[in-house]
Amino acid sequence: MKKYALLIIGLTSFITNAQNINDVLRYSKDNTQGTARYQAMSGAFGALGGDMSSLNTNPAGSAVFNNSQVTISATNYNVSNEAYMNLNNTPKTKTNDLSFNQFGGVIVLKNKNLNKNWKKISLAFNFDRAQDFNSEYNASYSTTNGMDNYFLSFADGEPLGPLLLQNGEFIEDAYLDIGSSLGFGSQQAFLGLFGGLIDAVDPDDTNNIEYESLASYDIVDQEYRKTTSGYNDKYIFNFGGQYKDDLYLGASININSIYYEQLNELTESGYNTNSQVQFAYFDNFLITDGTAFSFNLGAIKKINNNVRLGASYQSPTWYRLSDQFSQQINSTLANDEINYINFNIVNLYEKYTIKVPSKLTGSLALVFGTNGLLSLDYSYQDMSQALLKPESDTAFEAENEYISEALGTISTIRLGGEYKIRQISLRGGFLYEQSPYNNETIDDLTGYSGGIGYNFGPSKLDLAVNTYSQNSKETILSTDATPTLNVDRVNTNVTLSYTVNF
Repeated sequence: MKKYALLIIGLTSFITNAQNINDVLRYSKDNTQGTARYQAMSGAFGALGGDMSSLNTNPAGSAVFNNSQVTISATNYNVSNEAYMNLNNTPKTKTNDLSFNQFGGVIVLKNKNLNKNWKKISLAFNFDRAQDFNSEYNASYSTTNGMDNYFLSFADGEPLGPLLLQNGEFIEDAYLDIGSSLGFGSQQAFLGLFGGLIDAVDPDDTNNIEYESLASYDIVDQEYRKTTSGYNDKYIFNFGGQYKDDLYLGASININSIYYEQLNELTESGYNTNSQVQFAYFDNFLITDGTAFSFNLGAIKKINNNVRLGASYQSPTWYRLSDQFSQQINSTLANDEINYINFNIVNLYEKYTIKVPSKLTGSLALVFGTNGLLSLDYSYQDMSQALLKPESDTAFEAENEYISEALGTISTIRLGGEYKIRQISLRGGFLYEQSPYNNETIDDLTGYSGGIGYNFGPSKLDLAVNTYSQNSKETILSTDATPTLNVDRVNTNVTLSYTVNF
């Protein structure tokens, strides 16, 4: 049975390890997911509609449907990661995950009085797996910054007395109690002491506030592994309507369900032969779950038989999240009871809120009769306005200031096309998304897609391949001054959708 902290730990104590800019960016990403047709055209549906996943871009898309229908989709997610510190060759780590990623339907109610301005209304529901978090990478490298420095950064200035075990106290109880009463920094200092990587300069003085490393090295070898899993599922409740013959309007309420796991494993070796420490490992495990809410408004205007314009507004998305965090450590000099601190000893943290800024999208589509079409979407989002709440928390106040300085605006371009040969449709697309960072922490994202569909009349079958890549820099430990690990990531989705018309 898991053991939890007696008191829920305050937000300030955890800000050094989570609940920061990385969380904001993790949940704000708008990956091209959804039906096969939507993915094959890179999501460029803002002025088209007529596809269940088009509601992600423009809620007026439901009013474009001429009849009721249901679509179900399954996707194989393939993630290829290459992680390295220098330019040396490193093996790629690949993960595969197959799941049903989309299900939705629309009911179209047509006005039988052809003289009325409102021609029809639509009621739609759609489920999309907006994000699949399954990913893994491994990295091997040498560094002059050993994990002892992580613990020293927290320990220096901490009185030794409160970090020691009290009479009859179990080590796991002390770990939880220190976290809940003294905070995350003191808890990490405690781990460093009993994990055998650091010691007090004067271990007999309970007022000691200076600490030293027990590891001797010029350079150490580290093996790092990061594994993530989970999902960000989006449920869309939509209402749309067609006014006269050329205007489509729509609104959606969006509810997200989030579950995220992250395991970081760090093993260290290669110390000097005279070092008291000859091996060490330090693992961290995070679980985040919660919900989110947002809404969309949109319109599609048919200029003539060939040109359509679209515009949509996505409100800010408010995420309400909670974290569970656990750790484990060991080394040559670790306390004999250190293994009692493991992933079954869980710290609970207060719920917090992430506000992801609103997004504006403008769209243009050219329709060439029944032969095909071209579609272009442009989206704008100011990520410098993202917020962690409650803002009254001093740590969140500092992190929000950093977010406003580090992040900027994101411009996203989606281009898609479709060409029909009788019952067969050939599709392709391109995606470009600007980096949210003002520096080079994350590169721009680029993606390409393609697909094919066959129309049986009462039903349709569609297949798509969608791939996008992005390079980023990540930190190994939360106290690293600058990101040091390069991660080159390629996501490839293969999606099959089946649609039934009514």
